[in-house]
Amino acid sequence: MSVTFRPRPRPSVVRRDAGLYGYERALARRGLGPIAGVDEAGRGACAGPLVVAAVVLGKEIDGLGDSKLFTPAARERLYDRITAAAAAVGVVSIPPGEIDARGLHKCNVEGMRRAVAKLSCDLGYVLIDGFPVPGMPAPSLAVWKGDQVAACVAAASIVAKVTRDRMMATLDERYPQYGFAVHKGYVTPGHRRALSAHGPCRDHRFSFVTVARAGRGGEMGENEVGAGVA
Repeated sequence: MSVTFRPRPRPSVVRRDAGLYGYERALARRGLGPIAGVDEAGRGACAGPLVVAAVVLGKEIDGLGDSKLFTPAARERLYDRITAAAAAVGVVSIPPGEIDARGLHKCNVEGMRRAVAKLSCDLGYVLIDGFPVPGMPAPSLAVWKGDQVAACVAAASIVAKVTRDRMMATLDERYPQYGFAVHKGYVTPGHRRALSAHGPCRDHRFSFVTVARAGRGGEMGENEVGAGVA
């Protein structure tokens, strides 16, 4: 008795120049909808939460793209359009303490699973920005620079970015000495100076080299970045 193994469906014939909806259209033609896109915001920051979003677009939305390429005002407008039109949106916020305790990458992977689990519809496929995530409830594909080539991932990047930026603006009201509303918790010369002057607060990530050195009263080099050590 012979057994035939069927490979997991993959949109392998999609051209990178097929447009932002190329992946979704190819998957839909094969009956693999609904399709969720997943992305995060705040991975490289040394303060504030990691925010992960999953989005199932209910219809095509013009003007989507990588959230980092838009002004804050343009992101806010796109956020409103996405959340109004999307078939489902799931957002997860992971606080700095959890990142310190479990490690950045583990939190990122788990956050992607949790964001997808919050979606209010059954899925046919999941497109993930950057790296594969096991344990998804449907077949999935990691897409390099997915927020630039897949509409649902671009939508997720915008939802995650706007959500996190709003949270950092709230933190700025609590800790005005750090300038969180300006740099959003990323390492900048101004943020380094604030850390040197005031030390870290409870919403910094103490597992990050920049914060750990500030907590010990050490000098921070001009070229130091907030790479997680966990």
